[in-house]
Formats: sequence, structure tokens, C-alpha cells
Amino acid sequence: MKEIRALLFDPIVKNNPIALQILGICSALAVTVKMDVTMIMCIALTSVVTLSNFFISIIRLYIPDSIRIIVQMTIISSLVIMVDEILKAYAYEASKELSVFVGLIITNCIVMGRAEAFAMKNPPLKSLIDGFGNGLGYSFILIIVATIREVFGSGTFFGVQVMPDFYPTNNFLLLPPSSFIIIGLMIWVIRSFDDEQVDENEFPLKAHTYKPLTAKKEVIDG
Repeated sequence: MKEIRALLFDPIVKNNPIALQILGICSALAVTVKMDVTMIMCIALTSVVTLSNFFISIIRLYIPDSIRIIVQMTIISSLVIMVDEILKAYAYEASKELSVFVGLIITNCIVMGRAEAFAMKNPPLKSLIDGFGNGLGYSFILIIVATIREVFGSGTFFGVQVMPDFYPTNNFLLLPPSSFIIIGLMIWVIRSFDDEQVDENEFPLKAHTYKPLTAKKEVIDG
């Protein structure tokens, strides 16, 4: 039970795929202007990473090592096509706003990474929970970013005005660079409270040892 709890909840903060592993940044920049679109993206990716982990784990012992990446991408792409078709059928406007980013789940580092690093080495139930946990971690970051961007950028939340009429909307928060800043601040806050997430300095600065060269004067006789 302790292991299951760790698989489910560690990716939310302790081992977050965006905040710690710096994966899945592209969609975090593009689909976090509106909360409703963000929630659909979160559900889509969580569904794909959960089910792909599960199915890949079921057949992991029968996949030749030489074609494992091809098999993984086939399963993931099939699930992405299903999710995309469901969105077009039941949430067409949101599907248009998400544009190509649903299709790009196929190459999302989180989905591919969990399939290769976890599902290929663990039984189906654990892989299912691991995929769902990483989906929750991804969603946790996107929901916070989208909340800040929509509330302070547009003055709305899920399309409903929450800021007073005199509030001057911040158009910078509607631009993709604002997501970089927000995610960077979140990483800084998380690592300030968790020393285990602080990366070791691989190239520490050494003490300054430079000494200026002294010119030698040569005396030439004659």
C-alpha cells in the first residue's frame, strides 16, 4: 500500500514530471490561457499515459527489444487518435482551440518516458497507477498556471468574470513567455522547501588563480 501511495502521489510534488524532470513544457505554454481548455488537455493526457502504461505493461514480455519503441508509439498513437475523435465528437470547440496539441501527445516526453522507464519493467496494475499519478502531476502544474493566467490575464475563471470591472487585465499573462516565468517560480518554490530536488553543481566555480604575466626585459649587450 505504501508503494501504491508513492506511485500515485509522488509525481504531484516530490517527483513532478514538469517541475522536477522538466518534461511536457510545450503544452504547458500553449493551452493554459483558459481553464476549460486546460482541463480537457489534462484529462486527455492523463487518459493516454494511464492506458498506454497499462497496455504496454500487459504485453511487455512479448515485445522484441529491437522494436519496442515502435510498439510503444503504435499503442500511444492509437489512444491519442481515439481521444482526438472523442473530443471532436463531444467538445468540438475545445478540440479546435487545442489544435495540434492533442496530436502531439504522441511524442510527449511524459508519455514516452513512463512507457519506457516504468511500464516496460513493471506489472500492469503498478503501471496503471504510475501513469495516472504522472497525469495528476502534469495536471497539477497546468491547472495552477492556467488559473494564474486566466484570472490575472483575462479577469475570468472558466469564462466567468471574477475580477472587478476596474481591474486592468494583464495581457502579458496571455502570452506563452508568462508560462515560463510562472513554472520557473513554481520550481523555485518547490525546491526551496525540498532540498532533495536541488541539483548538484556539476561544474563548481573554482577559486580565481589567474596571475598576470610579468614581462621580462632582455638586455642585449653591444
